[in-house]
Parts: sequence; structure tokens; C-alpha cells
Amino acid sequence: MKAINTTQGIGGQLTEFRKLVEKSEKITFVGTAGFCTPFAELMAFVLRKSDKQMTFIPDLKFEEARSIISTSHGMQVGDSADPRADTVVLLGGLAMPKTGIEAGKMKEMTDRILDGSGRRLIIGICFQSIFQKMDWPDFIDFDYIIDADMTNQVLKI
Repeated sequence: MKAINTTQGIGGQLTEFRKLVEKSEKITFVGTAGFCTPFAELMAFVLRKSDKQMTFIPDLKFEEARSIISTSHGMQVGDSADPRADTVVLLGGLAMPKTGIEAGKMKEMTDRILDGSGRRLIIGICFQSIFQKMDWPDFIDFDYIIDADMTNQVLKI
């Protein structure tokens, strides 16, 4: 793996994501229910004016896929949707040890989502290199990983 670009903050992360999916037609985000859902909605927000179809799958629950739609409150999970897509975005919460999701099972999921697609793009979005720490690139053929670091500072005023 080699770094092809470095940016700062959420804006940089969103800009890089938008560039990577520029040619994508249908994007399926896969993440843990609750924890990753807002991250999928945030990533989808930068695509809200595009004609891209977007879907969210919680955990390994292919049958529970839901559309991601633009509303007056921002991007939100909507009705049931077909998760088959040309682009899969795996969110880092999946790789956290407490989820118990195995990389091999996620590989099967990505293959199922991408089945029949002429274009196959797999992007990982994570914090603190969780995909690399859990060796997911050994199982999943990521095209790109957007890896962010987060520093928190609590100030008493």
C-alpha cells in the first residue's frame, strides 16, 4: 500500500471519497448498525445531487439492505432496496474486534454485492488503520482505503 494523497479533516475525507466514486452508478455501504449508519449517510451527503443510487447494509444482513435517500433532514436510510452494486464501501466499524465480523465473511458479502457488475470497486473508510490492524486487506481486494486519524481534545472553559 502506498499513500496517493493526504488531506485534512472531514472535508478532505469527503472530497477524496467523491473523487473515488465519480464513475460509480450504484454504491452499497456496509457497516455496523447504528455506529456506521451516520458515516454512510455523511459520505452519501456529498453525492446527494448526483443520480447515483445508494444503499446501506447493516452488518452481514444482505436482506436488510435499505436505500439511502436525500430528505429535508439530510441523507437518511429509507425503504428496502436491492444492494447489488458496482461499488462497495466498507466502513471501519465492521473490523472492530467487538463486532465479531470475520474478514472472510465480509469478502463473501462484497462478492455477493458485486456479482454481475462489470465495474468492481471496493473502498474501505476507517479510522486509526483498523482494516490494516485486523489484516482485512489480506482477505478483501480493496481498491482504496481512506484512513483517517482522529485526535480529540476536551477543553474546560
